Amino acid sequence: MGWPLEAPLPLIDAHIHMDLYDEVTRERLLQELPGFDLEAVIAVSMNLASCKVNLALAERHQGLVYPAFGFHPEQPIPLESEITRLLDWIGQHAGEMIAVGEIGLPYYARKDSQAQGIPFDLEPYVDLMEKMLLTAKKYDKPVVLHAVYDDADLVCDLLDRHNITKAHFHWFKGSKKTVQRMADRGFYISFTPDILYEPEIQGLARMYPPDRVMAETDGPWPFEGPFCGQITHPRMVGNVVNAWANLQGMSQGASAATLYHNTRRFYGI
Repeated sequence: MGWPLEAPLPLIDAHIHMDLYDEVTRERLLQELPGFDLEAVIAVSMNLASCKVNLALAERHQGLVYPAFGFHPEQPIPLESEITRLLDWIGQHAGEMIAVGEIGLPYYARKDSQAQGIPFDLEPYVDLMEKMLLTAKKYDKPVVLHAVYDDADLVCDLLDRHNITKAHFHWFKGSKKTVQRMADRGFYISFTPDILYEPEIQGLARMYPPDRVMAETDGPWPFEGPFCGQITHPRMVGNVVNAWANLQGMSQGASAATLYHNTRRFYGI
């Protein structure tokens, strides 16, 4: 089941990796968005090459694709010269980005290394994230964060240290204590289609402040449950709207309006 539904407002996919789809699929998805009442997507970046692709998409699909520039932490740390090139490029295109992201800490890579008995040095990732936070602060942009479980508290510490208040923790998982800390600071979170079948995510959706919630797909990441075997399409945020409405005990229209306005407010659209 997908969008459109009965809601009076369109949808926004608050976090998607448009550059990771193959070119043919990517263009097809973007052409299909209006037919599913998708107003826009927030296209987050993996690295410099990814930033460039997302910028080109935003230029070709103005008002439909809003690019965020950053470095995804679940990959090897770049050379210092590569980091410098990335930060310089972001500075040159700061006026064209909607946020700094995706940035954060490598929770899954670190856990994999530890499971294999391989040492993992977190400090270079913390240092890179601080550079990204300072970039966001310099250009007055929000940040899009990959920070789950134990890493979320460290990221909250870094946000506090640099007085960053506009933070979006995408597809968040963590302890109740951390969730409360994030809510108290007014940070935003977003839910993916796994809200339909993951009890942990459903519990979080019930408790997080409704005015700090958005909907995302994190495409092309695939989903299970009713989405098993399907390509992840931005239209699936409609399913997120439905599921969140049920968990909140509100109508689909009210759910869509809340998530829509939250996303526009956070990203300044």
